[in-house]
Amino acid sequence: MTHTLPAGVPTQLWIGGKLVDSSTGITFSVEDPATGAAIAHVADAAPEDGLRALERAATAQGDWARTPSRRRGEILRTAFDLIRRRADDFARTITLEMGKPLHEAYAEVEYGASFLHWFSEEATRISGRISPSPSGTGTIVVTREPVGPVLAITPWNFPLAMATRKIGPALAAGCPIIVKPAAETPLTMLLVGQIFADAGLPDGVLSILPTSDAAALTAPLIDSAELRKITFTGSTGVGKLLVRRSADRLLRTSMELGGNAPFLVFDDADVDAAVDGAMAAKFRNGGQACTAANRFHVARSVAEEFSEKFTARIGALRTGHGLEAGTDIGPLITAKQCATVDALVEDAVAKGARVRTGGVRPDGPGTFYAPTVLDDVSLDARLLREEIFGPVAAITTFDTEDEAIATANNTEYGLAAYFYTRSLDRASRVANALETGMVGINRGIIADAAAPFGGVKESGFGREGSVEGIDEYLATKYIAH
Repeated sequence: MTHTLPAGVPTQLWIGGKLVDSSTGITFSVEDPATGAAIAHVADAAPEDGLRALERAATAQGDWARTPSRRRGEILRTAFDLIRRRADDFARTITLEMGKPLHEAYAEVEYGASFLHWFSEEATRISGRISPSPSGTGTIVVTREPVGPVLAITPWNFPLAMATRKIGPALAAGCPIIVKPAAETPLTMLLVGQIFADAGLPDGVLSILPTSDAAALTAPLIDSAELRKITFTGSTGVGKLLVRRSADRLLRTSMELGGNAPFLVFDDADVDAAVDGAMAAKFRNGGQACTAANRFHVARSVAEEFSEKFTARIGALRTGHGLEAGTDIGPLITAKQCATVDALVEDAVAKGARVRTGGVRPDGPGTFYAPTVLDDVSLDARLLREEIFGPVAAITTFDTEDEAIATANNTEYGLAAYFYTRSLDRASRVANALETGMVGINRGIIADAAAPFGGVKESGFGREGSVEGIDEYLATKYIAH
């Protein structure tokens, strides 16, 4: 099979509604992680390109904010339709630059497009209120207005969906947006730029700036008085740096950061259903997701049954190039990430964990890691505290419900959690006791454009999707008369 990009995928910057070269003329290569081969050379945005994009956004702000909400919604709906119409191009591009199997890339196209559909409808539902003053001296009018130009920094693991769930609400609210995609996966986002140009989005409202030096590009944008908001999806460490950097100007920020999701299997669970849910929660995207289940805490009485069935399913997974038929698990994004996963497994084994399957890096080209199950994992193993971001499942046991909850909450993260039980009372107790922004009960996939996505503790703040998602891009104004 030929591993080439679809025809017409842009490789220049999107600024002012047009494709342009970097001001320096420099490009950087994008590689297929399954082979290590370069698949494209993309314009490398410099700081002056970022400031030019921000100037265009600031110029476009007034007209875009005054554009009728119905029209903003229509443009988003048209973009939704165009993405679905070009699903083949998007899915192939995602697989080639990120590595996920093609069937998962198609699922991301549908999921990513759904945010544009959702916010095309939310655009017309921005509400305010009017009420008489209790003192009887006038009227209280409350309106909600766009915050202004936005900088969005998106990760490589879901190159379409992580961008559309920021672009959708920003445009619906009336905010121009500059997107800095991950250097590993800029091509999908550049294709989104073409979609919005075809959908009739006015010049300057959306800019897309791939770069090999994110800090150099974003620093002058954050310092500019014209930028009003940052929205970031990525690691907790980088999120903290951005919050600190933005503090001098008190920028609005939304942070969707790291996770360390627990997956609890209670003694009354349907074990077969729990295994199905565990496969979805752990191995979607090869485990490279902030919502991926990291820690499998299983009641001692069902631990061996769960581990045997889970291991059998994982051992049957086929690793390979995402464009090849039958591939279940693609490569990790970089050699550095492979080394990180390998080090976490080695640490767990050194502390007494048993490798039930996997635990090795296959020979040959590409950044692959074998799907892995570890049990008898010590509670001081690093992979129970750190985000794995790879196809490794670590199993521990518990004896009581209170112990399970305490172990699940024993992390600085608080993004997602999953658990399986047949008891309605236990479902309510545990869901309320878990310190996370999202909980899945008897299910392994919880993402939905109509649901609020986000975490607590060091997993960040703010919400994406749902009716809450657009609030992140709106400011409240009180008018007295």
